[in-house]
Amino acid sequence: MVDPSGVSVSHKVDISPPQNWNYEATVAQVENIIEQIEAGELELAEVFEQFSAAVEYLRQCEAFLNQRQQQMDLLIETLTDESEF
Repeated sequence: MVDPSGVSVSHKVDISPPQNWNYEATVAQVENIIEQIEAGELELAEVFEQFSAAVEYLRQCEAFLNQRQQQMDLLIETLTDESEF
């Protein structure tokens, strides 16, 4: 099975945010990592570690936004269905 992005669903990894996860705090972490990398404050090995962490944080954000978009679409569909009666 293939999802709308063209990725095989059977090969997807669960990237759901951890419990007590916060979108705004995660975005702030990514911004902090970017600032550190741009400022040259990190050794090269740490740049790769931090970049990897930032990518994971961004995947969590994307999963969160996709989930919320699906919820909104469902609510809108429900409202549309109710207004037809």
